[in-house]
Amino acid sequence: MTTNRGGRMTPNMTTESDKLSCIIVGAGLGGLAAALGLTKAGHKVTVLEQAPQLGEVGAGIQIPPNSSRILIEWGIRDLLEPYCMAPANIFFRSYKDGHILSQQPLNPYTTEKYGYPYWHVHRADFHRVLVEAVKREDVPILLGKRVRTVDTDDNSVVTEDGSTYSADLIIGADGLKSMTRSLFATAEAYNTGQMAYRMLIKSENLRTCPELKELFAQPNLNFWLGPKMHCVVYFLQQGEQCNVVIIGPDTLSENAMVEPASVEEMRALFEGWDPTFQKLISFVDSTSKWKLQNSKELDSWVHPTANLALLGDACHATLPCLAQGAAQAVEDAGVLAELLKTCTKENLHETLKTYESIRKPRTTVVVTESTDLGDNVFHLDDGPLQQERDRKLSQSPPQVGCPNKWADPNFQKFLFSYNAFFEARTC
Repeated sequence: MTTNRGGRMTPNMTTESDKLSCIIVGAGLGGLAAALGLTKAGHKVTVLEQAPQLGEVGAGIQIPPNSSRILIEWGIRDLLEPYCMAPANIFFRSYKDGHILSQQPLNPYTTEKYGYPYWHVHRADFHRVLVEAVKREDVPILLGKRVRTVDTDDNSVVTEDGSTYSADLIIGADGLKSMTRSLFATAEAYNTGQMAYRMLIKSENLRTCPELKELFAQPNLNFWLGPKMHCVVYFLQQGEQCNVVIIGPDTLSENAMVEPASVEEMRALFEGWDPTFQKLISFVDSTSKWKLQNSKELDSWVHPTANLALLGDACHATLPCLAQGAAQAVEDAGVLAELLKTCTKENLHETLKTYESIRKPRTTVVVTESTDLGDNVFHLDDGPLQQERDRKLSQSPPQVGCPNKWADPNFQKFLFSYNAFFEARTC
């Protein structure tokens, strides 16, 4: 099926003779989204995953309307929505006392303005839904298949167990430390100097606390903005879990990616912060620290001669400040799948270059703006820059250049109105 400008599904143009064989390296969120999209475009897909079993670590993830549009049009709303929360607003709060600096409505606002919802979901639930959707399309997901080499002459991969898999197309969706990227690009992952504390709190432990009553009035996306740190709080799993993320200076060992962390050490960072936030984290019983890495922008996402292209974090990893990492991978998958509906084996490499030309400029902006949001909005020390930020945040209605990028009317439209299918059809 293909999607017309009105969003309706119509038969795709892939014939049996045009059907491509595709190998996707990596069964993370981006790889599974690509598998689903390419299969729905009429192609034969095999997913190779190095892990011995499927699963995702982490906690909350955000599905903004530029991503939910694609997932809904692929027909998996029935699988996904039961696991999702629909936050009513984004609140930017002062770290000192929690007063609201900026507010942006999300639901039902994004559906009314852009046609699709803004969701929160547990990463493991999102991954599980994509696995189910892919399996519903009879796509094989082969586990324990770590790719050792790629033969770019005959478009094949060899896994560490000695198996060889050949295909017309290879998609590298193998993350920030991508093996497939190393075949033609030298961008190594680097430490950003920031890390994230991640934790989940059972909501039943919070509901009886009078100091937290406001948090439970409705599901919202809350940010506390403070010197060199910011905190994100929202609800998951029908409100039964409270997701808390704290981003600040990296204190992990140099080579460690994740470490157990001291709850007392974490709480001590917030002396003098909003008493409501301090009360919230008093319910935390365990946490861990995750190093935040990134990679430099690549010159190209497509191998110069082979039909090999990158997708998701393998080609545009980003800091989590803008909550667009997974969404951009889904967009990649949406554009690529739409382009391949009318692609033949003869023009496949040209089509991959078109995919890059559509996607690369947008992801560059998203990555840059996400970094800017952390450095120049979320983490400002008290002083003139922070005061000017707060003044701009308080403007109503929000103006172009508003530090709350979700409220900036131009940037919001850039983010949320993106239609991956339309972009592919009109390139």
